[in-house]
Amino acid sequence: YNLQTNQDGVSSYAEAQVTARSLEDAQRLIPILQQELDVAFPRAQVLVRELLQGPPVEAPIELRIYGPDPDRLRELGEEARALLTRIDVVTHARSSLEGGEPKVWVQASEETARLTGLGLVDLARQLDATLEGAVGGSIVEGTEELPVRVRVANAGRDSLDAVASLAVMGPMGVQGSPNDFPGIPLTAVGQVSIEPESAGITRRNGERINTITGFVEWGVLPETALMEFQALLAAEPIDLPAGYRFEFGGDSAERNEAVGNLAASLGLIVTLSIAIIVLTFNSFRYAAVIGLVAFLSMGLGLLSLTAAGHPFGFTAIIGLLGLVGVAINAAIIILSALKADPAASAGDQDRIRDVVVTGTSRHIVSTTITTFGGFLPLMLSQGGFWPPFAVVIAGGVVLSTIVSFYLVPAMFRLMNPVRQRQSEPGLAPAGAPA
Repeated sequence: YNLQTNQDGVSSYAEAQVTARSLEDAQRLIPILQQELDVAFPRAQVLVRELLQGPPVEAPIELRIYGPDPDRLRELGEEARALLTRIDVVTHARSSLEGGEPKVWVQASEETARLTGLGLVDLARQLDATLEGAVGGSIVEGTEELPVRVRVANAGRDSLDAVASLAVMGPMGVQGSPNDFPGIPLTAVGQVSIEPESAGITRRNGERINTITGFVEWGVLPETALMEFQALLAAEPIDLPAGYRFEFGGDSAERNEAVGNLAASLGLIVTLSIAIIVLTFNSFRYAAVIGLVAFLSMGLGLLSLTAAGHPFGFTAIIGLLGLVGVAINAAIIILSALKADPAASAGDQDRIRDVVVTGTSRHIVSTTITTFGGFLPLMLSQGGFWPPFAVVIAGGVVLSTIVSFYLVPAMFRLMNPVRQRQSEPGLAPAGAPA
């Protein structure tokens, strides 16, 4: 789901996947393969990247330039690409409106073609059948019928001279008749040349766009290279005419968009969660304590992520959202047990301690250990998706449980100060003279 399939049928594009024995082998091979392939194929753009989880990203760095004129967009893109290549950590940079691929053009003379008995349409069809091939039948392979295409051999189409010397055949008639024509070279009909084909116009949301993409070295955070690129653009700005604008995309933009999609329904979820907690305890103050624990658990999850040495990314954000719902369980159990005990509700400090230590600790500790143990295989696994996700949830649950044991009873004690015990009817208050 995180691979883009927008290069189907493109003859100048190829993709291969290398499966390493371990994550360490993959991290060691990526820079080696990148360097060796760049040297071995200098005329090709070879990108060696780690296959990560998360939303698909075309390139770590993107600069999108919008405007009405394709030629002006191409010029502006070349200026931006030149700036991007000046960043040391950028290995490759390209523009979506680069020069087109080489194409053979035949400027045929209609008068000369008529002398052979062919029209321009007939000439074009003959060249297409000769060079690209014509379907002459089919064969059955297994359960699939494959067409058989007949064309000239590779030696007759692999160079401009070979194409120019192709024989143009006239209408075939009876041998010896005036219509019988053996053929003449293509150069006798017109001029043959190679010229770049105009690149296709790319659009985004209906607007013409030139996207400048940059790829960074292995181990370099895209955000670091993007900040350096932004600083370079600020120091040497590109002169954009009226009607032209640019925006940044790439890894950071895709991440922000994905986070925005997740946060779109977050308001409704938070509102419903608060309503359920308030109705459960019949108190906004207790709901505020639960909310405080949820907020602290997010920071504790990030602390666990940093301690484990994993980078902050999209999977960590998903882990934080899942952590909040799990981390407040301990606080809910402690508050429910304290609220159900009359002496603890009256502010008895010793009773509050007994309820937490003897009444809830065993259940909370056991569920915390089982939660941590369940995520342990994912924490120890290889890859860039599961370890950060598991570390955020498991580490956050353990640390938030410890915080709940100390924070929740203290907050409960502050909300329920010691109340004087009421004397029974007919008896003097305790400590009063009889």
